[in-house]
Amino acid sequence: MTSSLQLGLDTFGDITIDEDGHRVSDARAIRDTVEQAVLADHVGLHFFGVGEHHRPEFAISSPEIVLAAAAARTEQIRLGTAVTVLSSDDPVRVYERFATLDAVSAGRAEVILGRGSFTESFPLFGYDLSDYEVLFEEKLDLFSQLLLEKPVTWQGTTRPGLRSADVYPKTENGITAWVGVGGSPESVVRTARYGYGMLLAIIGGAPARFRAYVDLFHRSVEEFGRARLPVGTHSPGHIAETDEQAWEELYPALEANRNTIGAERGWPPYSRLQFQNDVGPQGAVYAGSPETVARKIAATVSALGADRFDLKYSNGTLSHSRMMRSIELYGTRVAPLVADMLGGS
Repeated sequence: MTSSLQLGLDTFGDITIDEDGHRVSDARAIRDTVEQAVLADHVGLHFFGVGEHHRPEFAISSPEIVLAAAAARTEQIRLGTAVTVLSSDDPVRVYERFATLDAVSAGRAEVILGRGSFTESFPLFGYDLSDYEVLFEEKLDLFSQLLLEKPVTWQGTTRPGLRSADVYPKTENGITAWVGVGGSPESVVRTARYGYGMLLAIIGGAPARFRAYVDLFHRSVEEFGRARLPVGTHSPGHIAETDEQAWEELYPALEANRNTIGAERGWPPYSRLQFQNDVGPQGAVYAGSPETVARKIAATVSALGADRFDLKYSNGTLSHSRMMRSIELYGTRVAPLVADMLGGS
């Protein structure tokens, strides 16, 4: 792998089916996620991220606990979220949890902050969706001050203010923090203004079309007088020995997942035709043989100038054993191929 590009993995702790076709329990899905993190570390990947959700399709609502379990069984891989829904959480508690995770993992903790693509956490924790924008803006501002690890004086409208408040534990070298961005220019500029890395969620359309957001981000970073900040991408995918095998394994799981969510959001039913477009060269699903996936990752990284690519390897009901094989192929075969394609050593 090249010295600059990082390859990572993301999961939401999707509720899968076992080899007999039965739905696994939430508890087993969480234990399986830890095993997947252990394998990702073993095959030399750079990052393992777990998302926060509060709905029946996904088992992980408390990412930091899952990551702490993974930290105890891994050595090198960085561990973080994908994403932490900051809008419906408390910035002080988010800082404290990640500072604790950073200690447990010996400095390997990362947090990706976001508003989330689902809104279940807002009523669950007593927040009004009409405050969607101001909640994230104010809480990101407070969290940014907390990252300095100095006493904070802050006043806002969405939580009680702070006056010379100090928070603990302190970290040894700070916490690596990103903001997950769906593709609005306002989000891009805000991320640059606060000095976070930008993680683009590319889940539809041609990845190259996001180049305008990357350019805007780098221009904004420069205009705010900051040093260069990293850009990463997050996209779904699955790897098997051949294209046909990967597609046949992934499609039923992805179809079930997309149709469940789509029924809530008014999407048309997912189809084989849409799937073939998504897994094609201009689509946002990275599924196929190691060679096919490596070519697509290399093309995306080149087009966007990305510093990290995260594969969202869990997709609906896709089984644990198939995900484990996908992770193994990603680390042992895709990663070296991407390095060769990009001219790395």
